[in-house]
Amino acid sequence: MTLFYPADNLKILDYNRVLKTLETHTPESFMEALSMNFDIAELPEGASSHPQGPHKFTLLINGKWHSMDLKEEKLDTSTPIPCLDSQILTDLVFDPLVGIKDLKKDNRIDFVGGIRGHGELERRCKTDCVCAIAMYPTSLKELMDVADANLIMPPKSTWFEPKPRSGFVVRVFEGESVLIDQL
Repeated sequence: MTLFYPADNLKILDYNRVLKTLETHTPESFMEALSMNFDIAELPEGASSHPQGPHKFTLLINGKWHSMDLKEEKLDTSTPIPCLDSQILTDLVFDPLVGIKDLKKDNRIDFVGGIRGHGELERRCKTDCVCAIAMYPTSLKELMDVADANLIMPPKSTWFEPKPRSGFVVRVFEGESVLIDQL
């Protein structure tokens, strides 16, 4: 299926992560391990929990939000892929600290689309998850850089709006396109 949108009509929202386990880590040892690659600071009460730019994340753990900024020397610029925030989290957090190698198949991680808001991250951390990591949205430029390099975006790295309607369109040769079946 192919869909064309004018770039100025497309919005890419954040696609956040929630962890159901820290495996062998306590929240404190997890944050200590994160501090090897990220500068971490507790956010003041009432501060925005939204990351302020690329390579800046926010972490919700033990009911408190923290800024989690990638240390500059940890950024791998060899190709567009390791520069993506979603890949940074996979390479520096999920794989080495929790052992999650396949984001699509591992049930220890889940994804929360940006349209659901940070309230959903907080709800998940109170019900079935131990921490949430909010990401800054992937930019259209990052998406185009990956495409121009003939590479594939990592899983769950973009949440697009507007969402296309699901359905099946058939081109009738003597007339207009018709919607055959709405899924």
